[in-house]
Amino acid sequence: MADLVYRSVMRDIKHKILDNEYPGMRLPDERSLSESYQVSRSSIKRALGVLAQQGIIFKKRGSGTFINPLYLKNQSLFHYEGSNLGVTDSFQLDGKKQGIKLLDYQVVPANKDVQEELFLNDNDFVYQIKRLRLIDDQPFMIETGFIPIKITPTLTPAVVQSSIFNYLEDAQGKRVTKSFMTIGVAPSSEDDQRLLKLTPTEPVGIMEGVFFLDDGTPFEVSNMRIHYQYMKYSTFVSLDQEG
Repeated sequence: MADLVYRSVMRDIKHKILDNEYPGMRLPDERSLSESYQVSRSSIKRALGVLAQQGIIFKKRGSGTFINPLYLKNQSLFHYEGSNLGVTDSFQLDGKKQGIKLLDYQVVPANKDVQEELFLNDNDFVYQIKRLRLIDDQPFMIETGFIPIKITPTLTPAVVQSSIFNYLEDAQGKRVTKSFMTIGVAPSSEDDQRLLKLTPTEPVGIMEGVFFLDDGTPFEVSNMRIHYQYMKYSTFVSLDQEG
């Protein structure tokens, strides 16, 4: 499907930031941007909101919206491209091509642990999806997720061979915007070694968590086992209570 309007606006603003087209490191106000791009104020607000979440811009009360100088100094820290928390957008690396190999796709009854994590009932079913993520054809992540069928009944094998979260947003207008994550490291298993091309002495990074839609509904419980060379986590922490 065609890119959403706010994404195009967001990317264009980023290009203009890198081309130094905003004097004084300050962006125009929302009304001016809306008129310039010929889009609604809500699209502008959403684009700016995503850029602010990424840490690329920040709002200074009473003064306007400004560019984070750190973005101009080290853009590699700001590779995130999307509006949700999906791996496809989160692991954008300069000049690198992502790929997905579907390892397993089943419809199964939700077990007790999954029921608890996703607030499901005994008779609820989930998609059980296992995928191998690749960067330039090199495996870097084994991703196993459980998604309730009742939230997205059209999740076919063809769909899950690309970004599930982007499909959800484009097809149903729902976004995955929050997560509760646990991050750690462990000895690699035989499956890790086979799929991620690790030696028996090399470790694997682990990210486990629950992803939530923007209305607070739990959408997926996921386990991600990551090649240690790609196990780097950067984040911005905001103490602004207004957000």
